[in-house]
Amino acid sequence: MKVIKSIEDKSSFCEFRDAFVTIGNFDGIHLGHQHIIKMLIKEARQDNRKAAVITFDPHPQMVLHPEKRPFYLITSLEEKIKLLEKLGVDAIVLIPFSLEFSKITAEDFVCQILSDSLHIKKIFIGYDYTFGKDKVGNAAFLMDFGNRLGFDIDIINAIRVDDTIVSSTRIRNAILEGDVKTVIAPLGRPYNLGGIVIEGNRRGGSLGFHTANIKPDKVLIPAHGVYAVIVHLEGIRYRGVSNIGVNPTFDDERLSIEVHLLDFDRDIYGKSLEVLFIDRIRDEVKFADPEKLVAQVKRDIEKAEAILKPYF
Repeated sequence: MKVIKSIEDKSSFCEFRDAFVTIGNFDGIHLGHQHIIKMLIKEARQDNRKAAVITFDPHPQMVLHPEKRPFYLITSLEEKIKLLEKLGVDAIVLIPFSLEFSKITAEDFVCQILSDSLHIKKIFIGYDYTFGKDKVGNAAFLMDFGNRLGFDIDIINAIRVDDTIVSSTRIRNAILEGDVKTVIAPLGRPYNLGGIVIEGNRRGGSLGFHTANIKPDKVLIPAHGVYAVIVHLEGIRYRGVSNIGVNPTFDDERLSIEVHLLDFDRDIYGKSLEVLFIDRIRDEVKFADPEKLVAQVKRDIEKAEAILKPYF
């Protein structure tokens, strides 16, 4: 898969002229996105064309609404690229999004980029996708220009899970509320956080439960609480229990993300790991003393073992 990072260098587009494309932000690469991309790839293969995804970095809302901080992304750019490659896309056209670019009209975008640069043969879009200055570009707009410029358009209907439309916004909100189990179906996978294991307060070892404190690679953190998780470390999967919060029993103030790996006792400071959130066990609670906390952690581990059993 080729990643094209400049729309100015038209020579990069040569092998992808007359491609079938889709366009969007695709944060999360959820089931709705996957449906569009799979249809794109299937039809491109049938017509002996390349399949390309046009997307933006940074996310347009981060540029247009800088007051919204932190801005929660389900997938980092690196994750998005890996997921698209796994789906079988031939190319990603990664358009740098800026305030200047945001002023491009829908007509100029279609004529200059989709037609002149890429010379697309067909475009697949979601039923509600809009683009260009003031969001003038939509399905009807593309159909009109497609007739003029010689490309086809396929509008893809929404995908539903449990009679609810799959959307990045709903998935983000569920994660922020700690409802990590619910997002597995619309995402097509558990929500994940990667990170480097950093020095913590080393309190877990004294309580009999060694924990790995991680510095997360994303700002979208599930709500404070205790979770049953799967941990990927050096190519091996482990069962785990994660605590997200401020450790109120010990009056800590800084947010920490701690993971206790079951049946594991190694020094992994500085290692990279990935945490997959399977289900929420309970809220974060302040206990009267460390002994009561230890008793609760033992119960948390038992619950996590039961939750994770189908995955191992």
